[in-house]
Amino acid sequence: MPDSYTASFEPTWRAIVVARRPLHYVDGADAHADRPAHVRAGSSLAWLGPFLALVQDDANFVALIDPRDASTRAIALPRGSGGMRQFDDTRGNKAHKLDLEACVVLTDGERETFVAFGSGSGGRREQLVVLDDALSAAPGIRLLDAGVLYRALRAEPDFAGSDMNIEGAMVHGETLRLFGRGNGAARDGEVARNATCELDAPAFLAWLRAPDGAPPRPRRIVQYELGRLDGIALGFTDAASRGASALYTATAEDSPDATRDGVVTGSVIGLLPLGGGAPRHARLTAEGGAPFTEKVEGVALHRSDEARAYLVIDSDDPARPSELCEVELVGDWAP
Repeated sequence: MPDSYTASFEPTWRAIVVARRPLHYVDGADAHADRPAHVRAGSSLAWLGPFLALVQDDANFVALIDPRDASTRAIALPRGSGGMRQFDDTRGNKAHKLDLEACVVLTDGERETFVAFGSGSGGRREQLVVLDDALSAAPGIRLLDAGVLYRALRAEPDFAGSDMNIEGAMVHGETLRLFGRGNGAARDGEVARNATCELDAPAFLAWLRAPDGAPPRPRRIVQYELGRLDGIALGFTDAASRGASALYTATAEDSPDATRDGVVTGSVIGLLPLGGGAPRHARLTAEGGAPFTEKVEGVALHRSDEARAYLVIDSDDPARPSELCEVELVGDWAP
């Protein structure tokens, strides 16, 4: 049996959203590239050089954000079905999206490789986006069919549960940790799980560069009961390394399964000890103390102040820009 922990609310902690800025591309919309004027559905954040790299679950672009002023430019990813890069119910092509929900930056000490993960909640969503030299004028962009990796993850029911949905990823030392969101539908006697597993990061990077071989096997699965907000179960949405802990976000969304959206009652941010132990978290609030009820999908720690972090909102509305938020962590945020 895997280790299992139950999270708790830490009454001495506060997490206050002190700034929020909509994300618009500095170059505006581009009909030929099928690019909208704004970031549509931000789903995960990772530092890439001086920028916050942001993936979107329904648009084939990586957004590079300057956190100083939220100015944003786009790296276009390969086109999808019908030559499109935007996917939603209005277009009738939502089933064809990559559903990129997690991202990390890996390094071999000489160069950085940006990797975005499909959620794994369907066959088209078992792909990775790999960017080499992403900040150069001509980045190397690959779309990698990673079915062999997702089959290995799905073969671990303690991690995958009934409805696998990878929503977060982080690197800590030589370990790549994946976060599964337990918002799926129960089936065949299995339930959805909030869980993590580990992959050997150097071996994973080597596999990305020579994918004809086998990826590293998942190991050290841990399951988490994250609790509820206003009666709705919390599920992991992203994570970032913070010392010996993972700084994680989780959202309460009344979704019927891993592929459909639902009513959101709020989100939390917390610390999960990487060596084992129960997580603790605080509810996100606005500056006046009211609950922050937006759907938080991505998190990155501030580079010079570990009492601050960046969050990204996914409004589940293709016409509304995602927002970059800054949160202040008040209290003794020790694991």
